[in-house]
Amino acid sequence: MAHEGLWQQLDRLDPQETAQRAKCQYLTDPPRYVITLLKTEYAVNLSDKQIFSTQTSGQPKPAAFLEQLCLLAYLINAQDLPLADKFVGPEKLPSGQFFFRGLHSLPTERLEETFGNSPERLYDVSERFDAKRCEFGDASIELYVLPRIPLKIVIWRSDDEFDARASILFDQTAGTHLPLDALGTLVNLAVEALVSASE
Repeated sequence: MAHEGLWQQLDRLDPQETAQRAKCQYLTDPPRYVITLLKTEYAVNLSDKQIFSTQTSGQPKPAAFLEQLCLLAYLINAQDLPLADKFVGPEKLPSGQFFFRGLHSLPTERLEETFGNSPERLYDVSERFDAKRCEFGDASIELYVLPRIPLKIVIWRSDDEFDARASILFDQTAGTHLPLDALGTLVNLAVEALVSASE
C-alpha cells in the first residue's frame, strides 16, 4: 500500500480534532475526510485506505501518488492556527534556506517559461482555481492549495533588458502545516496545475 506509514499515523489521530486542525470535514459513514486540494474535492477513506476525487462523473478518480502524499501529510501535521498574513520566500521558513536548493529548488523556471511573455495569462488560468488577484509584479495571485496553505505567485514580464522572473511565496505559517519535503511537492503540484491549464 502506498504511504503505509502515513496511513498508520493518521489512524492514531482523533478524527474530529484532525478535521478541525486541517479545516476540512470528517464524515462517518463510511469514515472519511473530505478535503479540497487545488479546488478539487477528495475523499480520504479510512476504512480501505483509498483517496478519490469526488467531483468526477462516473467512476471516482483515484488521487495520484503525490496528491495522496500531500493530503495525508497535511491531515497529520496541520495546526489550528490563523494565517500570519505575511508572505515570505522559501528561505525564510524554518530550515528553508538549507532545504529549498539544488534538487529541491522551487519550480520558478516553469512559471517564467509559461507566463513570462504574457503575465496576464496567469489571471485567466488561475480563475478556475479561485485564486485572488494581487498587486505585485506584472501579474500575481494568491492561491489556496490546501485549506490552510495559500501561496502567492508573482510574475515579472520579460523585456529587452531583463529575462522573465517568477517568485513563489508562502504564508509564514506554511511550515507548521507540512514538512518541507511535502511543502515542496505541494508547490510542484500547484505549478504543474497552472502550467497545464495554460496549454
